[in-house]
Parts: sequence; structure tokens; C-alpha cells
Amino acid sequence: MDLAYTEAEEEFRGRLREWLAGVLPGLPPKPSPDDWPARRAYDTTWQRMLYDAGYAGLHWPQDAGGRGATPTQHLIFLEETERAGAPYVGANFVGLLHAGPTVAAEGTAEQRARWLPPVLRGDEIWCQGFSEPDAGSDLAALRTRAVRDGDDYVVSGQKIWTSHAEVADWCELLVRTDPGAPKHRGISWLAMPMDAPGITVRPLRTPAGSTEFAEVFLDEVRVPVRNRVGAENDGWRVTMVTLSFERGTAFVGEVVACRRTLEALAAEARRTGRWDDPVLRRRLGRLNAEFRALWRLTQWNVSESQRTGGVPGIGGSVFKLRYSGVRQELYEAAAEVLGAEGAFDLDREWVLDRLSSLSYTIAAGTSQIQRNIVAERILGLPKGR
Repeated sequence: MDLAYTEAEEEFRGRLREWLAGVLPGLPPKPSPDDWPARRAYDTTWQRMLYDAGYAGLHWPQDAGGRGATPTQHLIFLEETERAGAPYVGANFVGLLHAGPTVAAEGTAEQRARWLPPVLRGDEIWCQGFSEPDAGSDLAALRTRAVRDGDDYVVSGQKIWTSHAEVADWCELLVRTDPGAPKHRGISWLAMPMDAPGITVRPLRTPAGSTEFAEVFLDEVRVPVRNRVGAENDGWRVTMVTLSFERGTAFVGEVVACRRTLEALAAEARRTGRWDDPVLRRRLGRLNAEFRALWRLTQWNVSESQRTGGVPGIGGSVFKLRYSGVRQELYEAAAEVLGAEGAFDLDREWVLDRLSSLSYTIAAGTSQIQRNIVAERILGLPKGR
């Protein structure tokens, strides 16, 4: 991996900075966190601006509608948009970071033509229907059933922690199509329209007061067989492709955001005099080293995915495992910098981010699951009993 930037890459960075400087001042204020229709409109408007400027799906293959940018260009884009304070993908993150790349890698020509352009334009939002009340970390134990009936599957069951279900148009859905097969082999990956009859969405409120998750109840929902990505009962393999994107690249922009937060914490510590504490300075210095290392690991993972055809490898589990812990450590340090009064002021963004950070050792695969993947698939250790 060459960590130096070429002249062409620096030119790309300069053009991007110029474009960001021109468009960001004209964006409207962010909507209320509780106003999901407004949040969807805000996020999709930004996505359309990226699309019109040629930055949507920057790293997607050209035959999938993207620009086929190099991994380094992709990282420059993430770094510069985060540093400029540009909007994150927001409600569109499942489509852009999980479902879209999965369809690009595994879908038919017809599926790619149907689903990828609306994702890139911001016309359609996706949610993720993987976890169930009794099948979270043990995802392969899912029980939502899909019974073939002519050209449709009839789906019944329940999903939980379904991100942005209340504003989504489509759901990447895991279902059991062969209940008699071993649990990893009887699963299929479906694209389910969220306006189909039989779907009930109930938002879940997080400790931070937000409702980006939901329970989804499925009562004999009919999903066309043509919406299946991959072969019937081959959904576990397709799911591993989805999860490789989720763990390998979905958190890249957040590393940059955490580094920016760390800089803000250091500035706050200097302002309040807490910078004089050598223990705190060492803590912040170690976090700086951790995030610099994570950024280099990100560069390696993205470069490796490009070398192997665009699908991130299991190295994403190494990243996800360490990032989850370091993010929590960052906001523990933030509580120390802010002091008792500031640490419980819910009007401060850092406090809400602290509450959010607690979920990262669970979301996108628990840390225990990531350790198993690293142990078994990278280190070659025997499976636990």
C-alpha cells in the first residue's frame, strides 16, 4: 500500500474542496432529530447534490453507476467531506453502504438497473431487516419464513433494530426459505417493498431519545421471487457480502469524525485548564495514535477490497472490533474533559454521541462475534464449542 498522494489525487482533493466550499453555505439548517420525513428530505437532497456533481457512489464500479474511483480517492472524499462538516449519508446509509454495494456485487443486470440508480440519486431509501428478537448475534438462527407461492414468496415473521424503517422504500430482508436445512443453508436475501400489504412498523426509542430503529412485523407479505438476490437458500453467502461492506467500509467516515471530535476535546481541555493534567494529556495522545492507526488500517482494507474485486475482506472485522472500543474510550475521555456538569447536559452533541457510542460494540456484529471471526478466519484457531 502506497500511503503517499499522487499529483492527480491532490488535484482531486482540491476540486472537491472547492465544490464543498461553494455548496455547503447554501444548505438549509438541519431538521429536528424527531422529524423523520424532514430528515429524509434533507439527506436525499444532499445525495442528489452529490449525484449531480458526480460524487455519488464515488467508489462504486462504473457499470453499477458509480465513478469507479480508486480507494485513495474514496478516502480523500470521505476525509474532506467530514472535515468540511458536510452532511453524512444519514437515512440513505443502508442503501449506499450495504444494500447497493451488495446488489452491485451479486444482483442480476435487471436488479442492478432497477435498484442502483435510485439509491445513487437519493430517490429511494433502504432499511435493513436482518436481526430478530431471538436472532441477533446468532443471525443464522433467524425464523422469519418465506414460503414460495407461484411467482411470490409469502413472508411472515418479525425483525428488530431495523434502521430507518419508518421512512424506507425498500428493505434488504433475510428470510428462511428451507426450514429443514441447516440454519446457515436455508436462508435467502430478498428486496422487500416497504409499502407492501402486511407490513407493520413500530419505531423504537433509544436512550438518546431518537427513533432510527424500529420493530417490523410481517404478516403474509408477498414479495416477488424476482426480488431475490442470489440463488434460493444461498442467502447466507450473500449476507456475508453485505456484512463485509457493513464492517469494512461503512464506518470509514466516522473515523474522520472521531478525529475531529478529539481535536475539539483537546481544544476544550486547553480552554478549561484540564490540559494541565498530564494523565489526561497522555489519554488524549494515546487516542490520537489509535485513530491514526485505524485510518491506516482503513486505507489497507479499502486497498485490499479493490485488489480483490471491490468486496471488503474479513479484515473489516479487525477494524470494527477496535473501532468500537476506541469510540467508547473517546467519549469516556469526553466526559472527563467536560466534567460532571457538561457530561450530563443533553443539549451538548458530545453527550448524545456518548450515548450512541455504547451501541457500537453491539451494532453491525457484536465484539464477541468479531473476535470469533478474527480468531477462526484470520488466525486459523479452532472453533469454540
